[in-house]
Amino acid sequence: MNGATGGSPFRPASLFPPWAHPAPRCLTRHPRRPLKGSASALPLPAWPNLAHIGGMPRRTQPVHVIGGGLAGSEAAWQLAEAAIPVILHEMRPAVKTPAHKTGAFAELVCSNSFRSDDAELNAVGLLHAEMRRAGSLIMRIGDAHQLPAGGALAVDRDGFSEAVTATLRAHPLIRVETEEVTELPPPEWGMSIVATGPLTSSSLAASIQAATGADRLAFFDAIAPIVYRETIDMEVAWFQSRYDKPGPGGTGADYINCPLDRDRYCAFVEGLIAAEKAAFRDWEKDTPYFDGCLPIEVMAERGPETLRHGPMKPMGLTNRHKPGEKPYAVVQLRQDNALGTLYNMVGFQTKMKHGEQIGLFRTIPGLEKAEFARLGGVHRNTFLNSPQLLDEALRLKVLPHIRFAGQITGCEGYVESAAIGLMAAKFAAAEALGGSPKLPPLTTGHGALLAHVTGRLAVPGEARDFQPMNVNFGLFPPIEQPRADAAGNRLRGKAKTIERRRALSRRALAEFETWLGETQLLAA
Repeated sequence: MNGATGGSPFRPASLFPPWAHPAPRCLTRHPRRPLKGSASALPLPAWPNLAHIGGMPRRTQPVHVIGGGLAGSEAAWQLAEAAIPVILHEMRPAVKTPAHKTGAFAELVCSNSFRSDDAELNAVGLLHAEMRRAGSLIMRIGDAHQLPAGGALAVDRDGFSEAVTATLRAHPLIRVETEEVTELPPPEWGMSIVATGPLTSSSLAASIQAATGADRLAFFDAIAPIVYRETIDMEVAWFQSRYDKPGPGGTGADYINCPLDRDRYCAFVEGLIAAEKAAFRDWEKDTPYFDGCLPIEVMAERGPETLRHGPMKPMGLTNRHKPGEKPYAVVQLRQDNALGTLYNMVGFQTKMKHGEQIGLFRTIPGLEKAEFARLGGVHRNTFLNSPQLLDEALRLKVLPHIRFAGQITGCEGYVESAAIGLMAAKFAAAEALGGSPKLPPLTTGHGALLAHVTGRLAVPGEARDFQPMNVNFGLFPPIEQPRADAAGNRLRGKAKTIERRRALSRRALAEFETWLGETQLLAA
């Protein structure tokens, strides 16, 4: 991050008025970045020409966005594009986290996949489509840096985060501050969005706990290994997407597949269970895993066939080298960078010790000589009990000048995190312009996700065990659907499910477009 006191080349310090320069006790500035002097005598700024976003800024006091992850980056972008100045605070690289490797914005620390891009039959694909319609920075840059991944949208993780960083730093209404925010933003900052993610620093987490009186909730998230492509034996492995589905930017042959027969699979499962695992501290031992990102050895402990019906399922794949021989199980690897030199092991997040990982993963056919660019690991994630602490517009009930966004609210997934950031920004923009937040309809992907996070659909008076969740069609209100197809045949089973999802998606996109139009009219 640029810590120069004069601001970035795109945003001279004089662009921001005196209130942009206080250094209250909630900030920790680092030696490489000296404190600014008093700006009390500075005149109000002369704003640059912002014709591309409607001329002059509509608000002189900025919105503070804490955290430069996916949610914070999306929130900063949406606010700035609404002609509202933003101060974006990011503590990296001055203060590191257990999982991040760089100081870039929107760094992808786990998978490089945004999951399915099917806007008709998959809820996260529908969320992609809604975000694109809302001018999402994350989706725009994700599309620009996409990699072949079957029906999924995978991205070159380095190119993606570098492009997000460059775009935000170049925006004339976004000022970046490289510093750790150690306490919740004070009221004198005005509106703020806290998007510090699941790796929120201990000092800020303690401040949140002190303000809310609530216990912190946490779960463990795991990281999958990455393999150098040139060390994979393609005389054994082969390229193919499941059911030869091409997806965005793909060819139908986008994954590397390593086959296992029954004996090798059973030995692999036994090795997973027996392997030495990373030890947890006493205060971590009761922390649950998020079910959508279980370590592979935890899945193996649930039963010997669990992996064959999860990340190692062989369905939809044919061994190109032995087309007449059906694999008992398959390990898939997905391209991780634009150069095609790195591939990640899909669904192989793990807490095994590094030596155990190398030895066991090299028993997989095709990976006998694999070299690893990164091995798997675990990190502890923090999230709020949002239905108790946040209102329906993501404001902290005890301090309503503060909104929360991203994974810390209890959503799970890259895209979901960015979507919550998008909504937090739109709500803040509405208030900044003198209006009131307009919530997206429950029938949309954004509205359904927001309702889960804020408890909008919870049964009144009923205790709720709030847990992080990905967007899914189970969060959407029911819909009337045709009982027969175009040919008059009665819909049953899978065909009925497919038609239901299509109907939900059509309704969602239509009502999301209407909501976008209404929010734009409010801002006009």
